[in-house]
Amino acid sequence: MLRKYIDKIKPHFEKGGKFEKLHSTFEAFESFLFVPDTVTRQGTHIRDAIDLKRAMSVVIIALIPAMLFGMWNVGYQQAESLGVVRSLMENFRFGFLHVFPVIVVSYVVGLGIEFGVAQVRGHEVNEGFLVSGMLIPLIMPVGIPLWMVAVATAFSVVFVKEILGGTGMNIWNPALVARAFLFFAYPSEISGDMVWVSGVNEAGVQLADAFSGATPLAQAAAGHPFTASLSDMFIGIIPGCIGETSTLAILIGAALLLFTGIGSWRIMLSVFAGGAVTGLLFNLWNANSYMALPFYYHFVMGGFAFGAVFMATDPVSATHTSTGKFIYGFLIGFFAVLIRVLNPAYPEGMMLAILLMNTFAPLVDHCVIQVNIGRRMKRMKQPEPVRN
Repeated sequence: MLRKYIDKIKPHFEKGGKFEKLHSTFEAFESFLFVPDTVTRQGTHIRDAIDLKRAMSVVIIALIPAMLFGMWNVGYQQAESLGVVRSLMENFRFGFLHVFPVIVVSYVVGLGIEFGVAQVRGHEVNEGFLVSGMLIPLIMPVGIPLWMVAVATAFSVVFVKEILGGTGMNIWNPALVARAFLFFAYPSEISGDMVWVSGVNEAGVQLADAFSGATPLAQAAAGHPFTASLSDMFIGIIPGCIGETSTLAILIGAALLLFTGIGSWRIMLSVFAGGAVTGLLFNLWNANSYMALPFYYHFVMGGFAFGAVFMATDPVSATHTSTGKFIYGFLIGFFAVLIRVLNPAYPEGMMLAILLMNTFAPLVDHCVIQVNIGRRMKRMKQPEPVRN
């Protein structure tokens, strides 16, 4: 019935129809509901059973465990600050009411700009923001003002995607650029220090509307002992950004990405390898308490795991050669731990490490390709063996 209804109204949105100016908007909703009926007719193309929209959908499904746990954790942390005990559903309900508006603002602003640009240019609406619209809220603290989310999302979509040509043309990961914009424009709101910001009443008494405990990253940077155990940090019952606290939930999403082939195992593995090597080197140096921290603690602190699984593997801004993926991922893990330990002003080194390697990803691929070309040229110049 839905297919018949869409076919009935479709002529009104095509050229010559009374709503032809809204063709891009109509096409976006149609392709969201059904597989597009367009096929390649000439030339050489890569043909596969999955299109961009389906690939993006798999990533969104992989993000659901981290999102749901993040919603529950928001309620749990607030209950901890009050010293009360709530049921699982009560914590989830509290978190949902605080997280859902952030997701709505991200999608409304981002898709609004995408639809507007598509209408002006007269081309199809890109599917890329389906994932970015979910990633942006999950890397934000729950107390972030909604207007800041809107401004950061608009900045990211306009200056990182649309100006550079849209989906598939961006140099940097759009979600991380949104976070970086807030980090440098409004550092007090997203510094990785006190991520659940409570209010203060007129008498100066702290209100328990939210939880204001320091994150493990902030405690490590300040040289303070952890208030959470390693298991708590792995499960995710710690303060932190909405979707980044639970390494367990993130690994569930990673398993889906690897099983479907959407995420690159080379990048994921090498990011953790780079972080481990750097952590072990600092353990040998051991100049302060942060350097003495076991390397595996970095994996469950901050956005390391989330960045390795969902950010570093962005197929547009990452490297494309197989060898390049190993180099790219290793350097992300290396720089993430390096920035964390040596520069306490940037407690979340993962964001800067990924953006840095996004910038140099084309250079890494270029060097790998040139090395391969050089090897083939040498093989071509070698004389053939003399046969008796």
